[in-house]
Amino acid sequence: MEEAGYRVVFEKGGVFLHTSARGRHQDPGSLIAGVLRLLEKDNDVILHWAPVEEAGDSSHVVFSRKEPGGGDPCASEEEPTFDPGYEPDWAVISTVRSRPPEPGPAAGSSSSQASWAFSVSLGELKSIRRSKPGLSWAYLVLVTQAGGSLPALHFHRGGTRALLRVLSRYLLLASSPQDSRLYLVFPHDSSALSNSFHHLQLFDDDSSNVVSRFLQDPYAATFGGFSRVTNFFRGALQPPPDGPPTSRPEALEDEEPEPGFEVISCVQLGPRPMVSRGQPVTEDIWASHVGPDGRLQDVGELKAQIFSGGLCPSLRREAWKFLLGYLSWEGSAEEHKVHIHRKTDEYFRMKLQWKSVSPEQERRNSLLHGYRSLIERDVSRTDRNNKFYEGPGNPGLGLLNDILLTYCMYHFDLGYVQGMSDLLSPILFVTQNEVDAFWCFCGFMELVHGNFEESQETMKRQLGQLLLLLRVLDPPLCDFLDSQDSGSLCFCFRWLLIWFKREFSFPDVLRLWEVLWTGLPGPNLHLLVACAILDMERDALMLSGFGSNEILKHINELTMKLSVEDVLTRAQALYAQLTACQPCPLQARPPVSLADSHWTWTPGRS
Repeated sequence: MEEAGYRVVFEKGGVFLHTSARGRHQDPGSLIAGVLRLLEKDNDVILHWAPVEEAGDSSHVVFSRKEPGGGDPCASEEEPTFDPGYEPDWAVISTVRSRPPEPGPAAGSSSSQASWAFSVSLGELKSIRRSKPGLSWAYLVLVTQAGGSLPALHFHRGGTRALLRVLSRYLLLASSPQDSRLYLVFPHDSSALSNSFHHLQLFDDDSSNVVSRFLQDPYAATFGGFSRVTNFFRGALQPPPDGPPTSRPEALEDEEPEPGFEVISCVQLGPRPMVSRGQPVTEDIWASHVGPDGRLQDVGELKAQIFSGGLCPSLRREAWKFLLGYLSWEGSAEEHKVHIHRKTDEYFRMKLQWKSVSPEQERRNSLLHGYRSLIERDVSRTDRNNKFYEGPGNPGLGLLNDILLTYCMYHFDLGYVQGMSDLLSPILFVTQNEVDAFWCFCGFMELVHGNFEESQETMKRQLGQLLLLLRVLDPPLCDFLDSQDSGSLCFCFRWLLIWFKREFSFPDVLRLWEVLWTGLPGPNLHLLVACAILDMERDALMLSGFGSNEILKHINELTMKLSVEDVLTRAQALYAQLTACQPCPLQARPPVSLADSHWTWTPGRS
């Protein structure tokens, strides 16, 4: 029977069910003491609660050897767990039921107490709600995917934090933007997480078509998904249906807080400081950082100057090779010469791979044929107002086409996705060289390739991080967007996908990108840029009383109307405002890193 047993990965005694809602004046007969366990077998993890009598009765149990160090991994931080009297080296597991039975008429009797035992697979959970700070015994309410609530679990000896920490090993617990005490539950594995997101049915088409629709018609593509996002969150936020008092723990008003329960309050941000941008780095400044052998010196200071003011146009052709990783900041002039020669040979070898494919071969290679057709279509529409690309038969368009097809040979798994031509165009315009543009483009794609993956996991994560960041910086704006079914921030999708390429004028895009490429103050400055734009449009959105379609229309009409210097100045001010606030108020999973070392947002302690 041992092979059929479950392994105990968490166990906590002193977990009670309250069968009446009379606060601290509970009738002793209405309190049912029990043991809560997490049981693991193969790929299944079950949360099981049983009354003390049943938990200690080994007449109908399955025994499973505990692994050393098993049980509650946070036991050192919590009170000793309940000991039903069996050997400490073995786990005693009660028979697991699939659904909680209806409560019996007399909670105090042994048979009636046994009827309250329940179990649920973690995969069936939809959300977990924590009790309000200041109540006596802290409790958790678990809501299933079917919409029902399990009996509230009251932790008389503490343990909610320990349980949530263990659950986070198997689930993603995302704090709801509308309610900090509510955790939305998602599976950990990427495929299941993707499926959970697709259940929202934001778009009627396949996810592979999402990028295309956002780029071509962001207004229509986004608007159709707003109400579905809202409906998903609304379902998780609705109060549980009427039932036994255990499913309505809010009725317990006057209770003592759980020992060790940490109240995470909303930290008031201080005043926003005034910041100013610097002057662009000139050729003379750059030359002052070049050593005798052509090796750059004081690279950190040089990057800081680029972050503060950007680059003068005449310097970009050289400096972008360093910012995008084509040339090493530590290399000498001779080393760079050798590196460029080697990379030139490598580029033309890859280019020859597709150039040598005959028309007959291409007809039998649907993937390459599809890439070629998509690239030709996109290139013909890319930055045609720029003199470098305007006019029929323009050589710049041919170079765009060749570089993108060669990138398909360089990155077989990703290939070509609509939007990549938008990222390549400014690079080719600046470098004026096919090989340099290709390798600089590869460096840029190393930063953003996740944006173009079919799963769209990177884009979902960034939108979630942006929402968390905005909720800290401007809760009223978030509340307004929520009230207008726009809280998902899907209207920011194009911003993040191609790094604001279509929101600014061409010269402003060059300035913005070189600032972002410095990596200062951290890898997610583009999220603060998005927050800065929303902050600039805050009054226009809120005072006009826009609905969801008007919000989307207004955001898309900002194209070419934004000043990059104003946006970057405001983004720096927002960053300074956040760094001056201690402790950081943001609770995020996964972390939102805004600085390389001293400023990283981590999940809030629970």
